[in-house]
Amino acid sequence: MTRPASSRQLPAPSSVRNRADEIIALTTSFCAEHLDDEYGALCAKLVSRLARKRPSPLGSGQVRVWVGGVLYVIGQVNFLFDPGQHPHMKFDELSRLTGVSKSALAAKARLIMNLLRITPLEPEYCRREMLAQNPLAWMIGVNGIVVDARTLPVEVQAELVRRGIILDLGR
Repeated sequence: MTRPASSRQLPAPSSVRNRADEIIALTTSFCAEHLDDEYGALCAKLVSRLARKRPSPLGSGQVRVWVGGVLYVIGQVNFLFDPGQHPHMKFDELSRLTGVSKSALAAKARLIMNLLRITPLEPEYCRREMLAQNPLAWMIGVNGIVVDARTLPVEVQAELVRRGIILDLGR
């Protein structure tokens, strides 16, 4: 089981750390019950990033709306609302389970996505299964030209993995 990142390691005021820890605990619990541990870890990563923002947006607003917004963003990046994906959840169900209206969920998610410049298929927040199919995760610049890292020699790919530029998916 993946242990969620704690915001206590962050250089943030204690009020933001406490709020981030609460949001992480709630998203992790929600994901364990309704999605999976990988979703929980991605939510924790997103909340930690929000806590590091100056000023952190986590300082205001209702915790449950932040929880719903974070779940919505990670779900949107990973196509959670697509019935062809597993796990899958309808937007109405997310709204009902979090106790947050659909309009509030969408507004908070839009705020998060704009603030952190997150787009669908954002490699940093993709589940491993989705990442393997995500062409954006493999595009790198070589001498000013964008190339697919999977087309490079194995030795070069290994060095890119070692440097953390691309992920090792255990190929």
